[in-house]
Amino acid sequence: MAQKTTSYRISEMGELLDLSADTLRYYEKIGLLKNVSRSAGGARLYTDKDLSRLRFIRRAQSMNFSLAEIANLLEMREDPQHARNDIRQLTHNKLVEVEAQLKELKTLRNELTLLVNLCCGDADGCPIIEGIDQQPSRGSGNHSG
Repeated sequence: MAQKTTSYRISEMGELLDLSADTLRYYEKIGLLKNVSRSAGGARLYTDKDLSRLRFIRRAQSMNFSLAEIANLLEMREDPQHARNDIRQLTHNKLVEVEAQLKELKTLRNELTLLVNLCCGDADGCPIIEGIDQQPSRGSGNHSG
């Protein structure tokens, strides 16, 4: 007796993984999801294999891998034994990035702690604003906003 395959509509898959339909379509467009089945009416139908792949993508994103890196990991996932060194190198590179980010965050924490400690008492002005005005901007000119 053949085992019945479960299929999920885009709304069901989105609900299961807390992903929008647009995100699922985007993953398909950029090749993170391949060969998504369609119903007779053209609706996307996802399989348990797609569900597993999407869970992998979500977990890799939570580990701060970019979508391009995840695409590489997904390819390597097909034959992890032969790709083991490449997977290790990619993960090592991510670790180096995270360590650099931690160093930057520790520096930022120290700067903010210093500013908070400067803002004690009833002195005129605001030492925090003055401290921010006097600090050279950090980074490569990137800003959020």
